[in-house]
Amino acid sequence: MAVDAVVLAAGLSSRVGTYKMALDIHGKSVIERCIEGMYDICENIIVVGGYKLENITTILAKYEKVHVVFNKDYELGMFSSVKEGIRHVKEEKFFFTPGDYPLVSIEVYETLLRASGEIIIPTYGDRNGHPILINSNYISGILEENIYSNLREFIVSKEVTKVEVNSNSILMDIDTIEDYEEILKSDIVEV
Repeated sequence: MAVDAVVLAAGLSSRVGTYKMALDIHGKSVIERCIEGMYDICENIIVVGGYKLENITTILAKYEKVHVVFNKDYELGMFSSVKEGIRHVKEEKFFFTPGDYPLVSIEVYETLLRASGEIIIPTYGDRNGHPILINSNYISGILEENIYSNLREFIVSKEVTKVEVNSNSILMDIDTIEDYEEILKSDIVEV
């Protein structure tokens, strides 16, 4: 089954205090680490940029499957980037993740692909994480229905399948500089 991915990388990184997508993790940027976990199993990886778009475009230029799209409304928040990204999905299903989850391995993606369901959420220790695998038949509902203010509201209104994975990487995002420092210490990172 062919699958795409939508990766959000449009935010201001205000809580980190520096542009987090370009932060280095043992020789590769945060956004590269995020992309590389899914690269071999996705047909297209749609990266939604906004703030510092030129940085993302330069960093990801060498990745043939990556298509950077611009969300002109990125300052309106994450849901505007979700909507921009899913407009470009072509395959039957797509992974959704913010770009600041740099440690998720291909094994996690493969585990989710083996599961059955319309919306599949990985869990670790009873906590939900990213990436989420979504059937593309939901795209029109997300785009057309103005009753949801974010993707989470849409997802909780639907039936979801939760899949336990054996990696806490699905919980490890970078919201603060302390999160980044913890990730640098992690033994999950492949150097």
